[in-house]
Amino acid sequence: MFLGLRSAIYPVDDLAAAKAWYERALGVKPYFDEPFYVGFNVGGFELGLDPDAKGVVRGARPIAYWGVSDIDAAHAKLLVQGAKADATIQEVGGDIRVASVRDPCGNVLGLIESPHFKVA
Repeated sequence: MFLGLRSAIYPVDDLAAAKAWYERALGVKPYFDEPFYVGFNVGGFELGLDPDAKGVVRGARPIAYWGVSDIDAAHAKLLVQGAKADATIQEVGGDIRVASVRDPCGNVLGLIESPHFKVA
């Protein structure tokens, strides 16, 4: 029934500023760019920005963890780009390491380095 992660959508108050930040942080331009939604293709998955944030409590949702090959480098780059540390890099067993940051809009962005997950 489930086919796997397709999209993680983050609410934003300032779509233009959020789009610019994610362009710098991800190093790619959005593939979908409209006043009501911006979508980035990140390794075949979508990171979306939704400007309709009314009623949303930042960080009160499940965290989407984005796979990275080098969590130390990815975490450091996001902090340099203006993200704030949320959860420090931790070894959680089985050679898996996780961390999270908060983007400039206050959303939690999870990072995971795992030798066990390969995109099909």
